[in-house]
Amino acid sequence: MDFNNMVCMTLFFMISIIILLTFMSTRFNKRKRSSRKNLSRSAKLPSGSLGWPFFGETLEFISCAYSPHPESFMNKRRLLYGKVFKSHIFGSPTIVSTDAEVSRVVLQSDAKAFVPSYPKSLTELMGKSSILLINGGLHRRVHGLIGAFFKSPLLKSQITTDMHKYVQHLMSGWQDNQLIFIQDETKHIVFQILVRVLIGLEPGEEMQFLKHNFQEFIAGLMSLPVKLPGCRLYKSLQAKKRMVMLVEKIIKEKKKKRRMMMMMMNSNTSDHQNTPKDVIDVLLNDNSNQLNDDLISDNMIDLMIPGEDSVPILVTLAIKYLSDCPPALKQLEDENMQLKQQKSSLSWTDYLSLTFTQDVITETLRLGNIISGIIRMAMKDMEIKGHFIPKGWCVFTYFRSVHLDESIHENPHKFNPWRWKDKDMNSCGFTAFGGGQRLCPGLDLARLEASIFLHHLVTNFTWVAEEDQVVNFPTVRMKRRMPIRVKRKVET
Repeated sequence: MDFNNMVCMTLFFMISIIILLTFMSTRFNKRKRSSRKNLSRSAKLPSGSLGWPFFGETLEFISCAYSPHPESFMNKRRLLYGKVFKSHIFGSPTIVSTDAEVSRVVLQSDAKAFVPSYPKSLTELMGKSSILLINGGLHRRVHGLIGAFFKSPLLKSQITTDMHKYVQHLMSGWQDNQLIFIQDETKHIVFQILVRVLIGLEPGEEMQFLKHNFQEFIAGLMSLPVKLPGCRLYKSLQAKKRMVMLVEKIIKEKKKKRRMMMMMMNSNTSDHQNTPKDVIDVLLNDNSNQLNDDLISDNMIDLMIPGEDSVPILVTLAIKYLSDCPPALKQLEDENMQLKQQKSSLSWTDYLSLTFTQDVITETLRLGNIISGIIRMAMKDMEIKGHFIPKGWCVFTYFRSVHLDESIHENPHKFNPWRWKDKDMNSCGFTAFGGGQRLCPGLDLARLEASIFLHHLVTNFTWVAEEDQVVNFPTVRMKRRMPIRVKRKVET
């Protein structure tokens, strides 16, 4: 191709791009003006910047996210534009909400207004049938079944027994002056307990197989959306396939066992035999014909994430904050020692009755921000508190800024569990577990597991924590896995 032809082709391409962009901009503006006819005249698109073409403000957001103060990205824009502003993050034009009331409206809305939105790598790994992505009646059914089971006294009693057994076994091997990595220890325990709750699997070779593949799977949650062999996302997808095959095998075995029992048992005893022992049993008991084996097996893998991430980090951060605040550690120890002296065998209600322990957990969730925020996509043009949200735009409800807002919490960067004494969490924008129809169904179990671990630790050991720091992105974790040097208490 000669030089003149190359110039002509280049000019043609540039003119075509300009025409296309102009057409898209005109269509967008026309659609926005048309849609706003149904909104109040005061509603307007929040101020802000969409940043660079294609990249938007994602690079600056990620840069701040890796820093000790990831909320600095939001704080800078809050000063310029207010608590609600526009941006462009993770490939989508986004309304960022650091306003507790606006975030509450978004979280309480149904699928007609907002639906979940996640980075492409995460949606690829979760799959279309994940409880994190499904909407409407199917989501309400799955969420309701799992939530009811997680709240059942029978399960809480089982969790208490298992957690007590595993923690005692773990801590019985700790020696004086031994360096313990809390993040590793809690992950090992919580993952095993959650897997048993979800699919009924006991410790053994299959548990180790699942644990190994889950590590491969979760490593790709925040990765480049490239599915070529050798890439991180591809490896994670292959790991999930292997885990799904194991879960499908368990489902088939359960179904076979059910058929045999139904043949052997009469109708008077079949109801008793159908009492669910794990989440798979709960979903298999459903008679709606909406829950096929693929949906069940996919969701079992997704629901394992709290066992690897959320609950272990909650316990780890609590121990870090307590180590840095001797008065809080002393009061927590006194409360738990008093309970231990009163009762030799503790139930789940005993652990959850420890008021200061619960305040420590709440403050850890507020300060630690294990889940920094949630992204939703607008399904129609919306107006919230005078802010216009166009259809197709995302809304990033950023919990961290609300939890660290000095107008809501005095001295917000200080660990202060006493701030929760006789305080209504619902009145201060506390959204550590999300909200609305998608409120985390395992919130009570998370508190229970954290309470049990802390109880056994403070009533049996003293410790000295080594220097460590919190890493906030892509998930919250401790850089050195929270090392503490323990010493067993002498019983009196």
